[in-house]
Amino acid sequence: MHREENGKPSANPYRTHTAGELRAKNVGERVRLAGWVNRRRDHGGLIFIDLRDRWGITQVTFHPEAEEVFAAAEELRPEWSISIEGEVVERPEGNENPELPTGEIEVSATSLVVLNESETPPFEIDRERPVDELLRLKYRYLDLRRTRMRENVIFRHQVVKHMRDYLTARGFVEIETPLLTASTPEGARDYLVPSRLYPGEFYALPQSPQQFKQLLMVAGFERYFQIARALRDEDQRGDRQPEHTQLDLEMSYTTQGEILDLVEGLYAEIVEGYTEKRMFQKPFPRLTYAEAMDRYGTDKPDIRFGLEISDVSEIARGSEFKVFRGAMESGGSVRGIAVGGLGDLTRREIDELIEIAKAGGARGLAYLKIEAEGLSGPIAKFFSAEEGEALEEALGAREGDYMFFVADKDTVVFESLNRLRLHMRDRLDLANPNVLALCWVTDFPLFEWNEDEERIEPMHHMFTMPREEDVPLLDTEPLEVIGQLYDLVANGTELASGSIRIHRPDLQQKVFSIVNIPPEEAERRFGAMLEAFRYGAPPHGARRTPHTDQTPNPKGRRATPARRPYPLNSFPGSPDATPLRSGDDTSGAGVKADTLG
Repeated sequence: MHREENGKPSANPYRTHTAGELRAKNVGERVRLAGWVNRRRDHGGLIFIDLRDRWGITQVTFHPEAEEVFAAAEELRPEWSISIEGEVVERPEGNENPELPTGEIEVSATSLVVLNESETPPFEIDRERPVDELLRLKYRYLDLRRTRMRENVIFRHQVVKHMRDYLTARGFVEIETPLLTASTPEGARDYLVPSRLYPGEFYALPQSPQQFKQLLMVAGFERYFQIARALRDEDQRGDRQPEHTQLDLEMSYTTQGEILDLVEGLYAEIVEGYTEKRMFQKPFPRLTYAEAMDRYGTDKPDIRFGLEISDVSEIARGSEFKVFRGAMESGGSVRGIAVGGLGDLTRREIDELIEIAKAGGARGLAYLKIEAEGLSGPIAKFFSAEEGEALEEALGAREGDYMFFVADKDTVVFESLNRLRLHMRDRLDLANPNVLALCWVTDFPLFEWNEDEERIEPMHHMFTMPREEDVPLLDTEPLEVIGQLYDLVANGTELASGSIRIHRPDLQQKVFSIVNIPPEEAERRFGAMLEAFRYGAPPHGARRTPHTDQTPNPKGRRATPARRPYPLNSFPGSPDATPLRSGDDTSGAGVKADTLG
């Protein structure tokens, strides 16, 4: 491709213009266009084709007076690659196409060169119709010709470029970190690469450049960023790929508030500049972890709608309903939500809601309905009129509303009511899909208790700085320590996460010890970072942002998804066994091909 000027290719023997740039001002000009036959139509002796390239579509007309060109045009079929030459003319009155930027004009062809013919594609490219995903992945190069897919990839490019420009203007330096590293604990399985030079040893493909970016802060760069590739050997989910791209940034001599302001500004510019979404609120609401759990039952809340959770434990404690009292006596809580617009639920509908609550661990779902004459429902008899009014007031319920309750330990109550809340969101169409509600969740617990293994482990990771006022609790009540952690959430999906980092070696070792990593083990696994901290490491904080990959369908934004049956890599695959032969001291890593799975 020739050097691009003003965002489009320069003139060459194939084309003078793109298929998206001609307008009425070009009428009378002779032009050349190149691209694919998007559609071909025969109308009363005239042949029309829609010529498509990356920049758009232009209608080309072939007239029977130009016999040779007309005869060649009769042979054209969809997806043939062609180059045409002709004169730009106005479309006849009434034949304009207002849906196309080029819809006022057409090109009257005087020459046609077929550059390559095409077999019949396995699915239509010129129309947006449902296509089996496996078929699309197998023929990804054809799938990417479709307008929506092309726009997705270009959108991703625009977002990445904006990130680079935004951070560069604010003093950040883009620095690459290695892909082949030693394995470090990041919370997921590593992909391993056998080393030829060190037989029997392996590199680990990075889950994130965690330690490298911290070392860059010790080195004095102060503001680093990288559009980094991260690879995790995890079970595939709808919103996650084995490899993804993320924005990593790190800042020295900074505060949590400064990082949040920086990232908030970046996201607001991206949303408002590159999408049609409407922002729910600016500045973004900031919730502590405890607030998010109390109000929404999750640390990834969708705040576009109400149905907030209310704690009715004190009301329940004095009721005659044994299930509520039992939950309180065992150290749990009773919480609920009020939902309107449900009408009169049938027994089957109630059973469905109970199953949703049970999926969150609840043993059941209690409910009351507010009628004109008072409360109704299976548990109404256990509450006095005063207690019923107190429940209504606590939940903000009105006549005709249902009140749903879960009584159990807090983790179960939160999970069950969160599931119920999201179910009601979808059932009642409460959340506007054109609104993007971003919010911060901060002040996460630094540690959590692993009941299965009966040990303390980091809630996020072990490099997070505790709040200064909580540092003394590391020796006495580590599970009470709050970390300087923060997540950015949009419509119930985590978009980014980060923390202020530990920069003192003594404090870092104390955290390691709490999660059962003794000094000798810490030195073996993190020795380089601990040693660096002894040389005046500055306070620093970070942000990890999986920008366009963490979507409901990340494959839709990546040109080459790491997944079968993408045609070139068919990810994963069997390697050539020759360089992996056991005992080959010059070319092998001492690992047989069939041992790599």
